[in-house]
Amino acid sequence: MKWFKTAVDIANKQTSMGLGLVALTAGGEQIFSTVVFSCPCNQLNFLYGLVFLLVPALALLLLGFILSERTWKVLTGMCRKHGREPRRWRRLFTAGSALCRVSCIALVAPCSWIAMALLNGKYYECAMTGTNVTAYNKHLCGDKSLDQCQLELSSLPCLGPKEDRQRVLITLRADSQILGWLLIASIMLSNLLMICMARCTSPISYLQLKFWRTYVQEESNLMDSYSSKHAKELAERNLKSFFNHQPPENISTPSNRAWKKISSLYKFSTKDHYYSTIHRYVEESCDDDMMRIASVKSSGTADNIPAALDFVDDVRMAL
Repeated sequence: MKWFKTAVDIANKQTSMGLGLVALTAGGEQIFSTVVFSCPCNQLNFLYGLVFLLVPALALLLLGFILSERTWKVLTGMCRKHGREPRRWRRLFTAGSALCRVSCIALVAPCSWIAMALLNGKYYECAMTGTNVTAYNKHLCGDKSLDQCQLELSSLPCLGPKEDRQRVLITLRADSQILGWLLIASIMLSNLLMICMARCTSPISYLQLKFWRTYVQEESNLMDSYSSKHAKELAERNLKSFFNHQPPENISTPSNRAWKKISSLYKFSTKDHYYSTIHRYVEESCDDDMMRIASVKSSGTADNIPAALDFVDDVRMAL
């Protein structure tokens, strides 16, 4: 059930963040369409309208990738050379699946922008009055010649109201709103199907899933708090030692291997009861320590541990 965690993550984050993103995007679109947007009413209509329709959506998509913690968890250290080829391809596959999750979450804001812009209709009107598509121009102008139709369409958004002009603008606005509602319906339907698929195939119960979400949120909050506190203590220790010219106090900090293990992407598995990489690291480290104590007791001293067993322990820690 590797993809179960993917679907749950997407559904969970979209449920908690979706309404806020839609509200912010809708407000930004209204400001842009009212204050910034002004159709040039010439040959640049198509390009100008398309830029306002798609470029802000692209910017929101990139911002979604930049602000996602999972993006940097995947990319940090990814370009370093690793050992065996099969494990490298496995890591690349895991990174690709994680980026797919990030993409699905990051698409909420740009899709909301495009949907709201289509419902407004201004960008679509400007863009389609500058198009050179013959079939669509006939749809708008009826029996008029193509040259006359193209000339009138390009200046249409800036002209005063007239019966024939108003008819064309109403047609453009209707086409834009139809596309906007279709986009909204498709987004909501895909989200519903994703949530239903994740819940139907869930190997854990509803209450355990609810507990899992609570645990992840609490762990994230405490991680920020503990990191800040520990970094402050370490900085104070170093500065005190530097200015007072005295040996530094002993402060235990996690090793590079420990940081690497808890920074890896977590994969859900029904074989264990771990809820995060930190949970798994703590439990497995405790198990490894107990195994080492047992092996020391059986052989008398720690110096008598065979090299082969020592190697097995190291491999177990690296998994």
